[in-house]
Amino acid sequence: MTANGLYEQKVLILDFGSQYTQLIARRVREARVYCEIHPFNMPIAQVRAFSPRGIILSGGPASIYDNDAPMADRKILDLGVPILGICYGMQYLTHQLGGVVAKAAEREYGNALLTIRDDRDLFRGMEKEAAHTVWMSHGDRIERMPEGFEVLADSKNSPVAAMGDPSRRFFGVQFHPEVAHTPDGALILKNFLFTICRCDPTWTMASFIQATIRKLRDEIGPNRVICGLSGGVDSSVTAVLLHRAIGNQLSCILVDNGLLRKDEAREVMELFQEHYGMDFHLVDASEHFLRHLKGVVDPERKRKVIGREFITVFEKKAKELGKVEYLAQGTLYPDVIESVSFKGPSATIKSHHNVGGLPEVMKLKLVEPLRELFKDEVREVGMELGLPKALVMRQPFPGPGLAVRILGEVTSERLEILRSADTIVLEEIRKAGLYEKVWQAFAVLLPVRTVGVMGDERTYENVVALRVVDSLDAMTADWTRVPYEVLARISNRIINSVRGVNRVVYDISSKPPSTIEWE
Repeated sequence: MTANGLYEQKVLILDFGSQYTQLIARRVREARVYCEIHPFNMPIAQVRAFSPRGIILSGGPASIYDNDAPMADRKILDLGVPILGICYGMQYLTHQLGGVVAKAAEREYGNALLTIRDDRDLFRGMEKEAAHTVWMSHGDRIERMPEGFEVLADSKNSPVAAMGDPSRRFFGVQFHPEVAHTPDGALILKNFLFTICRCDPTWTMASFIQATIRKLRDEIGPNRVICGLSGGVDSSVTAVLLHRAIGNQLSCILVDNGLLRKDEAREVMELFQEHYGMDFHLVDASEHFLRHLKGVVDPERKRKVIGREFITVFEKKAKELGKVEYLAQGTLYPDVIESVSFKGPSATIKSHHNVGGLPEVMKLKLVEPLRELFKDEVREVGMELGLPKALVMRQPFPGPGLAVRILGEVTSERLEILRSADTIVLEEIRKAGLYEKVWQAFAVLLPVRTVGVMGDERTYENVVALRVVDSLDAMTADWTRVPYEVLARISNRIINSVRGVNRVVYDISSKPPSTIEWE
């Protein structure tokens, strides 16, 4: 299911491998214009079928004069639609249209001052002849512009930091307007979208919901759908959207693997069964999962065991429900982008547990109503649908649950210790007003015991690590500078009230090189 046909005003982003390509799409979506990312070598017939109002060419790590430099089909320049080239995308435009790109004497990386020479079109609303901070990341520069182009802005190391041919509506910028380090970047992109492409801000989550409900009804017809609910944002929004579209043709299954947070299964059941009146099925498989995890220490094996047993339990319950034709999944747009990236799938850092193996096992058709959306858009849809704010703004929680926050073997005793510590962490983070400001906050139970003194007695008990990180998309993350008094309250409460813990430590590692989760 795609938005093609539902939204006439679309922008196409051709990806040349930049680490910032998803950011371009997010900025365009934030301006309420629908866009999609496709590989740079998207066939011209598909580009025409997409019928874009404008095309954005992303940056990339290559040099245009390399033998294997990525090249989009030159016919995109003959479509008569506006084009904005960013960094490598600008160099592609230059190269294809007869200009000259050469290695710069000095690599320009980081903050730079941009002087605007033409405040029409791309730089409308920005002060001419004034210095504006932008983010540069390039080792090449434009030595000679193609015929018909003029300099729109320059910097110390880039005589052509921005160029344009207004008659053909072709523009290029050497810097990255999509990143936060370019303060006026959102305005520059809006100028391209609204002034140059003449788009209207019609991409709203209210319009998405209306269009998606119509499409789901047409696609599913009278058939039945099952949805694996976890209580997370993505599966919850998927379930409510489908229920709005097809009512009791939807059956939801929550597999309680015994690895959830305190009272989580009960709370999810109360919301979806009692509040929304859904056909909801809770499967208590706690003992089943613990039995299969007995003696398992390796984190990758843990994930695989949990994923395999989830499919076993889910499939068994689904068969009890009778004939079902569709499986609903909360797939998001970043997953779709990754699967079609010209660079191929990223190296596997760790297995992600979802229901990806179910369609093959159960011969079901997939329905993925959120596959066009970024995470922040999913949250917006959730709010539009009336889901509780606490659920919509819920922090990410790993598919294998607390199992990957217990280093070493997972036992019922160790789960109880971690659940109690985790509850305290979340309570104190919420009290401090930090829950919606940080990306994730959680506790990790280490396979380490240390000596302590409680009362007049020597203890030899467990260590709990706190992990609180800031991030935009989980691709990179930095440890949060949590106020000392908050850390002190968390530590004191855990040590005083969680039996079996006598030491709390704080993880100050960033990603990379560390991952957010410990396993």
